[in-house]
Amino acid sequence: MKLTLRARLIGFFFVPIVIWSAITTIVGLHLMSKGVVNEAQVQNEVRHDLSSAREIYQEEMRHTRDAVRYTAIRFFIREALSHDEWPRAKTELQRLRDREGLDVLTLTDANGTVVLRTGGSGRTGDSQAGHPLVGRALGEKDVIASTEIIPREELLKEGADLASRARMAIVPTPRAHPATKAEETNGMMLVAAAPVLDANGHLLGALYGGKLLNGRSALTDRVEASVYGAERYDGQPVGAVSVFQGGVRIATSIRTGGEDRAVGTGISREVYDRVLTGRGPWVERTFVVDDWFIAAYEPLSNAAGEVVGMLGIGVRERRFADMRTNALMAFTGVSLAAIVVTTLICVLLASRLTRPVNALVGAAQRLAAGNLHQRVAPDPATHEIGHLGEAFNKMAESIEERDERLHQQAEERIERSERLAMIGRLAAGVSHEINNPLGSILLFSRLLLRKAPNDSVERENLERIAKEADRCKNIVRGLLEFSRQREPKTERLDVNQVLRKPVDLVANQAIFHNIEIVEDLQGGMPAILADASQLHQVFVNMLVNAAEAMDGRGRLTLTTRATDDRVEVRFTDTGCGIPPENLEHLFEPFFSTKDVGKGTGLGLSISYGIVQRHGGDLSVRSRPGEGSTFIISLPTADAVVAAAEGPGQ
Repeated sequence: MKLTLRARLIGFFFVPIVIWSAITTIVGLHLMSKGVVNEAQVQNEVRHDLSSAREIYQEEMRHTRDAVRYTAIRFFIREALSHDEWPRAKTELQRLRDREGLDVLTLTDANGTVVLRTGGSGRTGDSQAGHPLVGRALGEKDVIASTEIIPREELLKEGADLASRARMAIVPTPRAHPATKAEETNGMMLVAAAPVLDANGHLLGALYGGKLLNGRSALTDRVEASVYGAERYDGQPVGAVSVFQGGVRIATSIRTGGEDRAVGTGISREVYDRVLTGRGPWVERTFVVDDWFIAAYEPLSNAAGEVVGMLGIGVRERRFADMRTNALMAFTGVSLAAIVVTTLICVLLASRLTRPVNALVGAAQRLAAGNLHQRVAPDPATHEIGHLGEAFNKMAESIEERDERLHQQAEERIERSERLAMIGRLAAGVSHEINNPLGSILLFSRLLLRKAPNDSVERENLERIAKEADRCKNIVRGLLEFSRQREPKTERLDVNQVLRKPVDLVANQAIFHNIEIVEDLQGGMPAILADASQLHQVFVNMLVNAAEAMDGRGRLTLTTRATDDRVEVRFTDTGCGIPPENLEHLFEPFFSTKDVGKGTGLGLSISYGIVQRHGGDLSVRSRPGEGSTFIISLPTADAVVAAAEGPGQ
C-alpha cells in the first residue's frame, strides 16, 4: 500500500524519536562508566592530526621544490649561464625569491661553483659541489628536496639575517632532555636543488633554494589553524604544533606568556629517546613546556636518511578531563530538547509541506508534458518551499528562453549554411565561366609582351593587363577552392603538433617580428581525425589575419583546450577588433574589412568551409578596440568514431 507524503513525514519523524529515546538510555549508561572520550580515542585523533600536520609540512616542501624546479627552467637562467647575463638574472631571481617566500635562492655553474646569490651577502665563487642536494642535482640531473641542517658558516654566505634568525638560546624547561649546549647557531631548512639544462639537455649548472624553519611561526600557526581552527579552552589554544631541530623547538605555536613563543625549549626525555634516538613515532601523554598534553611526534630526516629533527602536535589533556565531568548532564539535556523539538517539527511540517509540494509536482508534470508557460505561485508561508517554487519558475523561464534561443540559432545556422551553399554554387559556375577567358587574356597579353619594345607605353600597359589578369585568376582560384567540396583525408592527429608547424612557419616573417606569440597549449589533448594539410591552411590564415589586424605589433595568444568530446583552438589578438555589424558577414566570400587591393575576402570563407567539412565550427568573439578571438571547435577522434558506429553498436 502506497502511503501519502503526509503519512510518510509523520512516520519519518516519530520513528527517530522512539529510536533516540532508546539510544539515550544506552549511551548514558555507557558514558557513566567509560567517559565521553578515553585516552585511546584521543591518541587516535592526535595521530590523525599529526598526519594533517605532516601533509602541510610536505606541502611546504613541495612548494619549495616546485618553485626551484620551475625557476630552473626559466629562459633567463640559461641565458645567464650561457652568455653571462647576470644583472637581469639577479633581478628576476630576487623577484621570484620574494614572490615564492624563499629565504635562499642561489645559482651555481656545472662544477658547483656559486655564480649568483640573491641573499644580502651577494657572495660568489665558493663551491657547493659538496652540498648534499646540489651535488645530487648536478650528478643525477634531477630535482631533489629534503629537510637539511645548514651550518652557521653557510648561512652567513647567504646573508647575516639568516644566521641571526637561526641563532637562539636554549631555554631549560621541566622534564626536558638535558641540553648539551647553551645556544643553537645552525639552521634547519626546507631545501630543493634542480639542474639547469640547455635546450639540448646539456648541464649548465644548478639552482638551489630553501625556506629557513627557525622562527617560521607562520608554518606552525597554519597547521594549528587547519587542524584546530580558533578553538580555545580555558583561555588557551586547545592544540599545539612545533618543529624541532634535534631536540630544540625552532618554530612553535605554543606561547609562554603574552605573545612570546616557546622557541628554544626542549622536548621530554622519553620523546627524545623514542623519536630522535630510536627513530620511531611517539603517540602518548607527555609534558610539554608547562602543561600535560596528549601528543604525537615523528622524526624528520635529511636526504641521507639521518634524523635531523621532529614534527610534533598535541592537545591539552585538561580539556578531555573536564569533558568527562560534564558530559552526562549535557547529553541528557540535549536529548530531552531534541525529543521535544523533533515532535514539534513533526506536527508542523507534516501539514505545511504537503500542499506546496503537491502543487510543485503537478506543475513539474505539466512542464514535462510540454507546457513551457507553466508557472507556480510560491508558498510564502514555507521559506524553503517558497524558494523551491521561485527556482521552479526561473527554471521554466530559462527552459522557455533556451528553447526560443535554440530555435533562433538553428534557423540562423540553416540560413547561413544555405546562403554559403548558394554562394558556393554560384561561385563555382562563375569561376568556370571566366577562367577560360582569363587564360586567353593572359596568353595573348604575354605574346604581345614579347613583341612590345622595352621602355614603351605599350609594354607598360600590357604588363598592367597581365598583372591584373593574374590577380583575377588568383581570385577565381580562391572561388574554386571555396566551392570545391573535397572531403579531407583524415588521420589521427595531435592538434598541438599541427598548430606548432604554422607557428614556426610564420614566426620569422617580417610582419611577426614585433608580435609576441604566447602559447597556452593544454597537455595530453585527445586526438582528432583531420586532414593535416587543410588544418595547416586554416591555422596559417588565422595567424596572418591576426597579425594584419594588429598591424604587425601586439600579442597573439594561442590556446588549446579539451572540453567534453571536442577540442578547441583559440587565436586571441590585441588588434582593433571587429564592429558588431560586420560579424554576421565575416565568413561570406569577398567580405573584407581590409583596404582595397590588400585581400580578396576569401580566406575566412575557405577556412570556414574546411572546418565545417571536418564536422567542426568556426566562430568569432570581438569588440572594437579590444581585439578578437577566433575559436575553432573540432570533434575528438573518439567522438567521431562513436557517432559513426551509432547508438546501437
